[in-house]
Amino acid sequence: MFIVGVLLGMYPAFVMTATYLRFFEADLPGGRNGPADAYRHSLASAIVAYTLSPRCVDWVTAVMERGGEGNAARAMDAHNNQLGARIGATAGSWNTMQQAVLAAVKNGAIDARSPEQITWLAPSAWQERLY
Repeated sequence: MFIVGVLLGMYPAFVMTATYLRFFEADLPGGRNGPADAYRHSLASAIVAYTLSPRCVDWVTAVMERGGEGNAARAMDAHNNQLGARIGATAGSWNTMQQAVLAAVKNGAIDARSPEQITWLAPSAWQERLY
């Protein structure tokens, strides 16, 4: 049982490390509510979908973002989580998955409504700090 607990604890650390290594390399603006935030959410979700299952992304999104209900930032995160999960679930390789997420962010837009396009809030809502 102890080993299972250790392994369960290691997986989130792996996802966060892999996400933040690429996040800091990307040097995108809008650490909260902007393109950088969209990148972080979509990449983490792609990693989870690629290594486990898109269903896990659905569960985390339901808990962490409450499905995006009633809050523009949560809706943005939920939208980007789902798009990232689709990228991760269909990626042929780790590198392809990471490149596809970055390309999706570079083709994203403010308040994008398409489920095929990364979205973020207007620059007036961006915060550079992550905390």
